[in-house]
Amino acid sequence: MMKRFIPPLFVVLWATGFIGARYAMPWAEPFTFLSGRFVIAAALFALLLLVLGSQRLPRNTVLHAIGAGALMHGVYLGGVFWAIHKGMPAGLSALVVGLQPLITAVMAGQVLGEKILPRHWLGLAIGLVGVVTVLWPKLGVAGSGITAATLEASVLAVVAISAGTIWQKRHGSGSDLVAGTFWQYVGGAAVAVPASLLFETRAVVLNGELVFAMAWLVLVLSVGAIFLLMILIRDGEMAKVGSLFYLVPAVTALMAWALFGESLTPVQIVGMAVTTLGVGLATARAPGLQAPTRARASR
Repeated sequence: MMKRFIPPLFVVLWATGFIGARYAMPWAEPFTFLSGRFVIAAALFALLLLVLGSQRLPRNTVLHAIGAGALMHGVYLGGVFWAIHKGMPAGLSALVVGLQPLITAVMAGQVLGEKILPRHWLGLAIGLVGVVTVLWPKLGVAGSGITAATLEASVLAVVAISAGTIWQKRHGSGSDLVAGTFWQYVGGAAVAVPASLLFETRAVVLNGELVFAMAWLVLVLSVGAIFLLMILIRDGEMAKVGSLFYLVPAVTALMAWALFGESLTPVQIVGMAVTTLGVGLATARAPGLQAPTRARASR
């Protein structure tokens, strides 16, 4: 019964990540901030492992978790934060990341052999149209931040999270969630920390906004939302899990309107409705078809 609330809760929590990033970005460089976030998150999961007395994972499982985490956390968040830090408009960055469900669906079909029905492709396409409709009023005229480098970073980010979720589904779905997530953050830190040391000054302005953003992004995103994502990946088909990301821009727009007074036009509201319709089609299950079992998910 409670599982039905996991997808909407995940979408809401994941959307708050963009709000937290808005608070953090003026006060720390992207990889420096992410390094701190990943190290703190890994430390929390290590403590949780001690409390729960979890068994150690096999070496191959650990390596797969590190690889998936490097992609899902280090490369994905690093690419998005770096692009925005260099001037990429947040709306355009979110629009590029909005391609993630389509990329995941294609990868899942090729790598996992998941069957994507015509109605799922239709739902994914409608969802993409909805995302574009929601974000289009915010794009405006491209400024100097739209460069080949920032576009490449955004594309790299969306490919990375798509590949990372597929990797997690194929190699890590059957492992202990807490232990697997700990090693994922080790993988994320393995990307962020060297990038910070090599390419940034590591200057940080410590104030209330930065502390709030770090606390929120670690506890709510790195612990809460990621843990829910691992459950969704373990128990669901990747095309359907990926389609949930279509709802994030619309939810983020609502939060920005409520918290920061950002405009929310009728066109954007229509786009949100279209996105919801697309997600409904993409996640629909044929009558009489049972949900994937955990055994199937862990293959």
